[in-house]
Amino acid sequence: MFKKIGVFLEMIKIEHTLFALPFAFMGAILGSVTVNGHLPSWAQIGWILMAMFGARSAAFGLNRMIDQVIDKKNPRTAGRAIPAGLLKTAEVIVFTIVCFVLLFWAAFELSPLAVKLLPIAVFFLVFYSYTKRFTWLCHLILGLTIALAPLGGWVAVTNNIDWTALLLYVSVAFWTAGFDVIYAIQDMEFDKKEGLFSIPARFGLHGSLKIARYFHMVTAAGFIILFFATDLSWWYFAGMVISYFILFYEHFILSPNDMSKLQTSFFTMNSVLSIVVFVFTLIDLVVQFH
Repeated sequence: MFKKIGVFLEMIKIEHTLFALPFAFMGAILGSVTVNGHLPSWAQIGWILMAMFGARSAAFGLNRMIDQVIDKKNPRTAGRAIPAGLLKTAEVIVFTIVCFVLLFWAAFELSPLAVKLLPIAVFFLVFYSYTKRFTWLCHLILGLTIALAPLGGWVAVTNNIDWTALLLYVSVAFWTAGFDVIYAIQDMEFDKKEGLFSIPARFGLHGSLKIARYFHMVTAAGFIILFFATDLSWWYFAGMVISYFILFYEHFILSPNDMSKLQTSFFTMNSVLSIVVFVFTLIDLVVQFH
């Protein structure tokens, strides 16, 4: 049983939770303070955690089922659970349904607007996995999907969306798209061979690194606008500056002549960035209430 659980956790890349979850909590605390004038309750945080687990796990389950034929052909992904025979498609279908139930349950416990927006969230969770079959903008679609985490956190505790929430949404969307372009460089030659669409397959290594930098410049601009547009103060500003250094270093260690640190750039740097921005935002808002 524990082995099977381990296979499921590997399938949904549980460690990648470090990308979106901190921003989901950031959206929740910033939205609650901005709109409600207080920090969210522990119950709200718990339901948001369940919603996040349900949404991202369902998305991974769908992706692994939809891409299983492609994954089997790709040497990098041939060892994934379904193509390797570690999980049956039927098992993943049941797992995905359960995860969607958790998402729906959490949404109903959080806010009416969260429930109304569920069809949009489900659409993006399903649609993304098909996009690399017809557009190199798939990275931006993934960004718009993962950025539903902070937007969902905001909606969960405020029951509304304003332009500040949308600013955070766009900032996280371009951050995600940028690091996904870097990640997709690993499959550049495979994508070309199989006729799949991606920015690396379309623009090559040099062009992809440049586009990823441009995407992260949008994120950097969004973070600074967020500082001036809200009551966030110097704690957030300090975290934002640290995040700028992380983004710079993420691109500094990569070049068309040396991609050996791709995993560090993709996973380590971005995991640290999301945690830093959330923690400094949390400190900022907690300090304001004391």
